[in-house]
Amino acid sequence: MGRFEGKVALVTGASRGIGFAVARRLVAEGARVTITGRKPEPLARAASELGGPQVALDVAGRTDDAAHQDEAVARTLAEFGSLDLLVNNTGINPVYGPMVELDLDAARKIVEANCLAALSWVQRAHRAWMGQHGGAVVNVSSIAGLKPAPGIGFYGASKAMLKHMTEELAVELGPAIRVNAVAPAVVKTRFAAALYEGREAEVARTYPLQRLGEPEDVAGVVAFLLSEDSSWVTGQTVVVDGGLTLTGGV
Repeated sequence: MGRFEGKVALVTGASRGIGFAVARRLVAEGARVTITGRKPEPLARAASELGGPQVALDVAGRTDDAAHQDEAVARTLAEFGSLDLLVNNTGINPVYGPMVELDLDAARKIVEANCLAALSWVQRAHRAWMGQHGGAVVNVSSIAGLKPAPGIGFYGASKAMLKHMTEELAVELGPAIRVNAVAPAVVKTRFAAALYEGREAEVARTYPLQRLGEPEDVAGVVAFLLSEDSSWVTGQTVVVDGGLTLTGGV
């Protein structure tokens, strides 16, 4: 029996990277999962890799689209019968540079995808199942939300907002629903490639653990926060950074 035997999870942005690693860890420990992502074909392949329709349902769509959220939640309940665990993993960062030059339309998109969509997913999960039955939520923030992050400052601001939302929701939804977050440093995914590609060894030397993160490093912490092993933990943001913030890095 795994820690998540009989549990059903919804993981957003899970066709690859951290989201896929989280979904794979949950399935390995007994859960059934719904995964979301923008592109249907990669998402369908990911669901197949997770074990197919008996354990993994794929629902494609844009994370901040209300109709997509409704469909994903409704299909999860119809196929699997509950919605016990939610992981808000989707995040975007379409711009790089100083905030004083930031295109405000891009800023609005970042807030919509990284913050408001996460809140909307929680609201829907709460109305559909968790409000009556309880559950656990994990939001994927970033160490960029903990201190200034030049070049990705507004992305960091959105992740700081997500951290604060985590704390507010933990207070509002306890005791039946626990809400926590993780704050990774650079993890070797396509999303973060621009931060290390072509200079991985150089970047890794700035970390006390002398390597960049792997998606599985984050997935293990997310699984802990979703499990009963963390039953007295809520409103916390767990830093998963190979020690980088200890040396002043971000």
